[in-house]
Amino acid sequence: MPAKTLMLQGTSSSVGKSVLTAALCRIFARRGVRVAPFKAQNMSNNAAVCGDGGEIGRAQAVQAAAAGIAPTPDLNPILLKPEADSRSQVIVLGQRWQTLRAGSYYRRKEELWPIVTTALDRLRAAYDLVIIEGAGSPVELNLRSFDIVNMSIARYAESPVLLVGDIDRGGIFAQLLGSLWLLADEERALVRGLIVNKFRGDLRLFAEGMRILEERGGVPVLGVVPYLSDLALPEEDAVALDAGMRPEPADLHDIAVIRLPHIANFDDFDPLRFERGVRLRYVDSVAVLGNPSAIILPGTKSTLADLKWLTERGFAEIIRRLASQGTAIVGICGGYQILGKWIRDPEHTESSVEEMPGLGLLPVETVFSRDKAVFQSRARIVDGPNWLADLRGQMVEGYEIHMGRTQSDNTWLEIATRNGQPCHAEDGCIDAEGRIWGCYLHGLFAHAPLRHAWLASLSPGNGAGANDTSVSLDQALDRLADAVESALDMRQLESILV
Repeated sequence: MPAKTLMLQGTSSSVGKSVLTAALCRIFARRGVRVAPFKAQNMSNNAAVCGDGGEIGRAQAVQAAAAGIAPTPDLNPILLKPEADSRSQVIVLGQRWQTLRAGSYYRRKEELWPIVTTALDRLRAAYDLVIIEGAGSPVELNLRSFDIVNMSIARYAESPVLLVGDIDRGGIFAQLLGSLWLLADEERALVRGLIVNKFRGDLRLFAEGMRILEERGGVPVLGVVPYLSDLALPEEDAVALDAGMRPEPADLHDIAVIRLPHIANFDDFDPLRFERGVRLRYVDSVAVLGNPSAIILPGTKSTLADLKWLTERGFAEIIRRLASQGTAIVGICGGYQILGKWIRDPEHTESSVEEMPGLGLLPVETVFSRDKAVFQSRARIVDGPNWLADLRGQMVEGYEIHMGRTQSDNTWLEIATRNGQPCHAEDGCIDAEGRIWGCYLHGLFAHAPLRHAWLASLSPGNGAGANDTSVSLDQALDRLADAVESALDMRQLESILV
């Protein structure tokens, strides 16, 4: 018998669907239900790597962790990774498929629809419950005919739908009631409950609001979920960076991540964000860069376009100047490529530009090709000056997603396994003082000894990073599940699933 399904759709993007899906996965998993998440189509440059080397959205990997299962491409059969010039790389069942503009992609619905439904069918055959997440809003009327992720999936699975609105944005009645009223009759019939998310203040003051929603919407309000701050969960969308980071005293480590236009996998830096003694901020203007303790160039989906942006915005010049004054500079993946002498693209993999000089801060050169490296990786720290010396021989885990190949004579990592298979490959480059370094391996800062050694090297003696104050993913997911379970009418929710 196919698994039961429950679908969360939102009144818009960023109302909390991904987080609530993770919460429900953890809630039901703790009750002994074999549960899996599913999102037919995701758009994000924050990707995760499955055990077979397939790519899925980072949110679905977090949801899989909440459910206690290994991530697989079936959880997110289509992943759109935006590139420059209004196009996206399309990942289908974990593998790079094509690079398409929006109009071309929408015309491929009939080709992609059976891939999506077959993935969902496989999950329903393997689990007791599948929690399905929608995307954006189900009432984008101009896009309804192209839909493969919202009501089309709900109708296919005959799934009950919970509609989520974000009260913190304001206009909760217009959000929820407007969405209900714009749905077709057969779609509205699938909506079995409303969730008001991100509520601040005294819940008693919203009692009348709940009554109005139920009376005018004809659907019960299953709960009002409080605004949950500092969840310590990876963010999926760069829009979350607009909120900024928590203020910290001025004498702590000030780490500036350059917010590139095509920033990717910025959850690499979450362990720093939640570290005591660190202020992490995302910067898109030289006017607010200041004189940080360290500058990080993150991953990017369009390295050449973002390198051009760095030069035009004045970042390239100021980063070189700060590096010459002793500021620590780090590059991860695309950021690592940017730190080198040259980036060459002879096959025009990224753009019409065949080559471009990098920042010249590391003695490496990168050549793009159409072959894409996607691996879960384990690596050994094999060499390095100063702060790396005491870490020699330690193993770190992470993942690789890149299309360039970078030649370096000063490597400090040796890849030991890729997707569980033995491997011998070198990665990374570091300067003689240990101040400027980079590599392809995402997830390094989750390794507490490396994170603390690097932080201590920025200004020895101030104590930042001396104690591991990070929160594990399991702890964060349990905290989330506890809060959501308390806020929802679980008995009514369970009756919907019968």
